Amino acid sequence: MHFVFVSYNYSPGFTTPESWVERIKAYTGSLSCLAQNHKVSRVEQINFSGEYQHNGIHYYFTDFKKQTKFPLQLNRFVKNLKPDVVIVAGLLYPLQVIQLRLVLGDQTKIIAQHHAEQPFTGIKKYMQRLASKCTDAYFFASHDIGLNWAKKGNISSAKKIHEVMEVSSVFYPIDKSEAKSRTKVNGSPVFLWVGRLNANKDPLTVINAFLKFAAVQTGAVLYMIFHTDELLNEISHLLESHPYKNAIILIGKVRNDDLLYWYNSADFVVSGSHYEGSGTAICEAMSCGCVPVVTDIASFRMITNNGKCGVLFEAGNEAALLTALLQTKEIDIVEKQKLSLEYFKSNLSFEAIANRMEAIAKSI
Repeated sequence: MHFVFVSYNYSPGFTTPESWVERIKAYTGSLSCLAQNHKVSRVEQINFSGEYQHNGIHYYFTDFKKQTKFPLQLNRFVKNLKPDVVIVAGLLYPLQVIQLRLVLGDQTKIIAQHHAEQPFTGIKKYMQRLASKCTDAYFFASHDIGLNWAKKGNISSAKKIHEVMEVSSVFYPIDKSEAKSRTKVNGSPVFLWVGRLNANKDPLTVINAFLKFAAVQTGAVLYMIFHTDELLNEISHLLESHPYKNAIILIGKVRNDDLLYWYNSADFVVSGSHYEGSGTAICEAMSCGCVPVVTDIASFRMITNNGKCGVLFEAGNEAALLTALLQTKEIDIVEKQKLSLEYFKSNLSFEAIANRMEAIAKSI
């Protein structure tokens, strides 16, 4: 089969194929696996025009960015590639998908892949519902997230929903002593946070609970890596006079490649998210053997195999997180790390995602 992946988004900040491919590497590893048995193309819109081949994927960088709502040229370009399956990035383009179906006809399968978007309301909701009649299947990282779209009426049939992880990890386990020699991490056990410091990620709930945990778990340390700092002032004020402030280390930004060493330095990864479309950082951490302590939301239930790989707690509930942290004292870390790695390989890895995509494409 010929799989064509297309995005209607224009990203002018990227001017070379290499920089763009590096940017989306968490997505394209599964495409490279798919390309071992199928033809795979990606149609992209950045500040560059031309073709590029990388890891079995044929990239087409087009210059149709001015055609946002009525992308006739782009859709015709996709048709001329003679795809068997077209996978559209995101659910924000119902009008474009309707036009794509009109251009492609009925023989080509169209799959839309969810990228953390929330369902539209108002007239746009009915556009999404109409587009769903033109769409053969949907990929959601969690089946429950997809069901929410169907229940709200943005998708015409729940039968079109398929559970496929959105992204995977380029990281892998290495020796902890080697990792810690790079990160200079101290503490036992070591907890790691990777994410924005915003209200949805809810770092204040995590920090308040961890400070209470540190009072009874001597040696426990939480390292926090973040690339946006919306709540940093509140966090700094909270920590400045707290007796257990040394249990929380604010790292800030790190190079993406260096996350390999941070994930392998930690025993547990923590998230306070109220909503995630998938959960890239948790997936990456699990690929290195970290045990997740995360909120009981749809995407994290999928990522943790309903909590079997770690511990789930109610989002926004400081007491529930403290209870979850206390549970880590009784956990067999080695066994949980083994479960995390096994589940990652069988369900969250690039190979697993490619196999799911192939099987679903053949079934519809």
